[in-house]
This record gives sequence, structure tokens and C-alpha cells, in this order.
Amino acid sequence: MKKKVDLKVFILELLYEKKESTLREIAKEAGLSVEASADRRIIQRALASLIQEGAIQAQGKARSRVYLIKSTLIKKINVQPFSEYKDVFRNIPLSEKSVELLRYVSEPIQTREPARYNQNFLISYVPNQTAYLSPALRSVLFAAGSVENIMRSAGTYARHMLNRLLIDLSWNSSRLEGNTYSLLETKRLIEFGENAAGKNIAEAQMILNHKNAIEYIVDSANEVKISAHDIYSIHALLSENLLGDPSASGRVREIAVGISGTTYLPLENPHIIKECFDVFIEKVNLIEDPFEKSFFSLVQLSYMQAFEDINKRTARLVANIPLINKNLKPLSFVDVNQKDYFLALIGVYEKNDISLFKNLFVWAYERSAQRYSAIQQNIGEPDLFKIKYRSAIQEIIREIILDNVTAHQIVPMIKNKIERLKLSESDFVHLFQIIETEIMSLHDGNIARFKVRPGEFEKWKSTQNPSH
Repeated sequence: MKKKVDLKVFILELLYEKKESTLREIAKEAGLSVEASADRRIIQRALASLIQEGAIQAQGKARSRVYLIKSTLIKKINVQPFSEYKDVFRNIPLSEKSVELLRYVSEPIQTREPARYNQNFLISYVPNQTAYLSPALRSVLFAAGSVENIMRSAGTYARHMLNRLLIDLSWNSSRLEGNTYSLLETKRLIEFGENAAGKNIAEAQMILNHKNAIEYIVDSANEVKISAHDIYSIHALLSENLLGDPSASGRVREIAVGISGTTYLPLENPHIIKECFDVFIEKVNLIEDPFEKSFFSLVQLSYMQAFEDINKRTARLVANIPLINKNLKPLSFVDVNQKDYFLALIGVYEKNDISLFKNLFVWAYERSAQRYSAIQQNIGEPDLFKIKYRSAIQEIIREIILDNVTAHQIVPMIKNKIERLKLSESDFVHLFQIIETEIMSLHDGNIARFKVRPGEFEKWKSTQNPSH
């Protein structure tokens, strides 16, 4: 008999893969029987819990009643299926296959088998026949990522959201590489070219490189295909001033590379690397669905390691091209944990198993889509965490404005104020990010929430521009 939490995960995964399912179908797939009253009750309780949490919805009555996934799965439901890995994949629904893969990739590296690049993983993929993402799951993502029904030229939405996209994607992608810039510090760097005090200059370079590469992608949104030149250019922009050999920037690698923390050994032969890269270009341009194309790019470019370094960053940005071209909300990897991301990649590296990476991709996209959707934010349930710390958020932001705290002093001040609350590390990070986001969103029309007058706000704003 499955535990309740395991059954909820199973139902979510089943509804990801199928458009809809009845109670009887769910029971059959789960190895339970609706004829047994105990089995029937446990399924009904799991379904009721998922409906209450907003993850699924029911349609129809009696025997014709079906259950289907909601268009957004942003709810933070407790679906962690086992306790030994409580610090990873805390809020991401995992399939049973993903659970087993997570157990494997979490084992000590010395106990895992060495793995070499498997060319068949790429070659066996048949565009529009092979499906990393099921049709039902792609429909869920499309519902979350759609902006409007009006047909507009490619890249219109991304250009409209460009300033926010530059900051969000540059920060999150850099953060996944260990960059320590905060969101506010990233905003200052991108908007004013102002380096954060005490930070490594390479961190600023990494963020600015992201900015340039994202601008290149948005400017090229009208291009029908993803060319080899596009990927070379994105890598060149991302790697500017960060490689020991400048000539390796924007060029398929000619040396062997290794990846720490995994048993995976990428290809060494430059000719085969180039052949595989060309196969990737051919296949990615044949894929019709933008989400399948995005995830295929993320998986295969990360796995191929076509460049001497900066492969994961390149893959993350290339994965946005199909979305931007179709005027879908971008994938900015909001709230994705660095450890989760790497563990999911190890599954691809060592097992060619995309299940864990797929669960992360879906969750990450829907988090990103929520970030870019004012409508979703307005109709969503109130953030209980923000309600809990409402007074602290208000007081800290009000003090920053009234004390005319300068840009350089904001981040240290926020951290100092939060430290006094003696929160857990995860709550500290969460509250810090909320306050940063609130400060970035300040304008004349919403300052009343912090009991600030227009004149006080204008005075503080004048201290934020370095030219003053």
C-alpha cells in the first residue's frame, strides 16, 4: 500500500502524462482496487487533498467524474516522497522514477559507475516522434506560459519585459553557478554598471555577460532557426573575459574536459564533438513544439559539453530561444536550488535519465511564468509567508526609504535587520528575496503600503542614481 504522500506524487505524475483520468484508472495504475473500500478511501483522500491544494481539478459527476491537472501547479504542496533527502527537491513533485534516480545520484561518487558520452542518446531522438515532454504536459506548460491570443511578431513579449528579463535571468543563471550577487546588486550592475562592494570582479563579468547574451537572443527573435552561429555567439558573449584561452570563446572545444562531482566523462575527440553538435542543430530545428525544443536544448547541450566551459549557462539561454520566439513567458529559473539543478543534471550525465530534470524543468517554468504574469499573481492565494512577516517587511523597507539608505548600503542593511529575527537559513533567504523584490517594485503608486509620502520617496530615489 502506498503512503498518502507517495500516492499524491503518483497521481500528479499520472495526470502530467495523461489528459485526464477517472478514479478507477488511477487505482489501476497505482496497483490498487476501487472494489476494496480501504483502497478507494485512500485514493479519494489523496484526490481531495490535491484538489484542496489547488494542484488538480475534478469535472463531471459519479462514474463520469474525471480528474485533470490544473494549468498552474505553483502551489507549495508537500510532496517530498522520502525523508532521507529532506534538503533537496523540497517543493517539486517527483515521479517514482525520479525518486529512484534521486536516490542514485545522491549516493557517494565513489559508489557510482563511470559513464561516458553516449552518442545514441542524441542520435536516437526523432523530432516530433520522440517526446521528452508528453502532449498533456506540453499543454499544461503552454497554458502557464501563454501571454495573449493576439498574434504578434516574434520576441514582442520578451522585448516588452526586457529590463526585468535581463535582471531575473542574469541573476538566476549566475546564481546557479555559485555567483553571490544579490538580486538588488544585480539590478544595480545591469542598470548602472555599478559593481557590488567586496565582490569578485569575475562575478560582475558573469552577470554582464548574461545581459549581453540575453539581448542578443531577444534581438534575434525573428530568426526562424537556431543556427550554429547563434549558439557560438551566445557562448562567446557568456564567456567573454572568463576563459583562460580567449580563442576558445564561441568555438567547439578541442581539448578534453572533466566535471567535478560526477562520474561522467564527456567526449574527447574534437571531430566527434563537432559531428554531435551538428546533429543537435539539425534535430532541434525540426522540433515543432517550443517547450519540447526548449527542454531538448537544455538536456542535450548540457550533456554534450561542446565548449571548454560555460556549457550549462549556454544551455539555459539557448533553452529560452524557442519560448521567446513564440512570445511565451521566458524561463528564468526562479527559485531553483543550485544543488537540485546539479543533481538533476547528474541523472542525465550518468544515466541518460531525464526524469528528475524534467520534474525540475516543469516546476521551474511554472515558477518563472508566475513571476511574469500579473494576472496569475493577482488571482493567486495570498503568500502566507509574506503575511507572517508583513510587519518586518514593511518596517525594513520604510526604514530604508526614510533613512535615505544608499544603494551600496541596502543589501547589508536588509541582512542585518533579518539576522535580528533569528530565522532558519531557508526563511532568511526567502525573506531577503521578498524584500529585494519589493524594493525593486517600488513606485509612486504603491509606496503607501509602506507608509511613505511621495516627497520622502523622491528624496530617497535621488540617492539611488550614482550620477547624483
